[in-house]
Amino acid sequence: MGAYRRLALGTRLALGLGVLALVVFAVVGTVMATSMETYLAAKLDEQVGKSQQDLEKEIHRTGKLTKNVYGWFAAVYRVENGTATLEPPSVQPSPELPSDPSELADVARATTGSEAVFRTEYLEGHGTYRLRGCPLGDGQVLVSAAPMNDITTTVRQLVLVEVATFLLALVALVVVGRAVLRRGLQPLSDMAKTARDITSHDLTDSSRLPVRAEGGNGGVEVEELRTAFNTMLDHIDTSLAARTAAEQRLRRFVADASHELRTPLTSIRGYADLFRYAAANAPEEREAHLEKLRSEAARMSVLLEDLLLLARLDSAEAETPVRAEPNDLATLIRESADAFRAARPDHPLTVTTPESLRLSFDPIRLRQVVDNLLTNAATHTPAGTAVSLEVSTEGRFAVIRVGDSGPGIPAEDQPRIFDRFYRVDDSRTRGSGGSGLGLAVVHSLVVAHGGTITVDSRPGSTAFTIRIPRP
Repeated sequence: MGAYRRLALGTRLALGLGVLALVVFAVVGTVMATSMETYLAAKLDEQVGKSQQDLEKEIHRTGKLTKNVYGWFAAVYRVENGTATLEPPSVQPSPELPSDPSELADVARATTGSEAVFRTEYLEGHGTYRLRGCPLGDGQVLVSAAPMNDITTTVRQLVLVEVATFLLALVALVVVGRAVLRRGLQPLSDMAKTARDITSHDLTDSSRLPVRAEGGNGGVEVEELRTAFNTMLDHIDTSLAARTAAEQRLRRFVADASHELRTPLTSIRGYADLFRYAAANAPEEREAHLEKLRSEAARMSVLLEDLLLLARLDSAEAETPVRAEPNDLATLIRESADAFRAARPDHPLTVTTPESLRLSFDPIRLRQVVDNLLTNAATHTPAGTAVSLEVSTEGRFAVIRVGDSGPGIPAEDQPRIFDRFYRVDDSRTRGSGGSGLGLAVVHSLVVAHGGTITVDSRPGSTAFTIRIPRP
């Protein structure tokens, strides 16, 4: 069994097909041989019946058997009181009867009615014979014995021909079937080779299988398997690429977060040392150092909150921090504009919004998005720079645009403006106090609402455009 399992699939299928064919051939051969034997036996019975009709006419005309009909045994018995007595004058002289014709006598005794009696018996020294007993009347019974050697020979030859033919057909079936199966299973070998190539991390387009093989090998089922196999490779390739990208982002994120947290922690340690020194030597400076400690702690707290929010937005398993519900976007924009004017009076703000624009969004998180963009515009532009806030609709989207007339963002920095911990040099510097997470948080919150955000900037004009789907 173990050796059979080590055989190739095509060989095993061919052998299985051969075994099945052998069973079919055996059944067909047996049925054919049996049918032929039955047919020949019926024809022999018919011939024996006709010969006995001729013999019966001869007996009634001459009173005895005088002719050797068909060259078969024939004898007349008188049956009285269960005893069958051979009547020698009526015995056909050639061929000679067996020395002990007891089988013929048994048939004669069994012929007690008006119907003929058939039996197949082996006559010592002569072979197998078909016996027929026919009543003649007046207690006489005619018994004929026809040899079955011709039937046996014919059936034997038929069996030999069947065996030879079936063996040749079986060998041809196994050989040709194995070749056909190997050709049909070639696509599976291609898939196995591709699977082995995958172990070497070769997931390029060259590892894909053609959906339809040359020559149409395998049929619809193999084509479906090829398609499913290629789909699986695409999923694996996409998953590996996503995992690699995620790992790279995670490493960069951890490095950047460590760098950002190290700065306020270093400041806190420094101010703590100064506070301890002031407590012992300059009590009047303690409050100033304590205020610095609070400022750095607050800065680190904001950084950690942004990191936590981004982590929750990135996690597919964690509960999303965005809870959308029907709200009026125009009202939210006006509230954000009022807060900005109060906090940044040195940046004139222009607001354009409809009376009402209802759609589904999280008012807290979307307000955070707008506030961050407005704060970003004010932080990275000189005092007196005009800022604009506009709400409109474009098709099935609600559009929010936050713009300013500041120095703009360099073109080479715009593709990475929403990356975490990414800062633009020049006017948008680290010295302004930003952590580099503000726009990353904005982007993640907009995506969590099912929307998109883009930036278009040149000297004198910068605009962030948010599109959120609406009913």
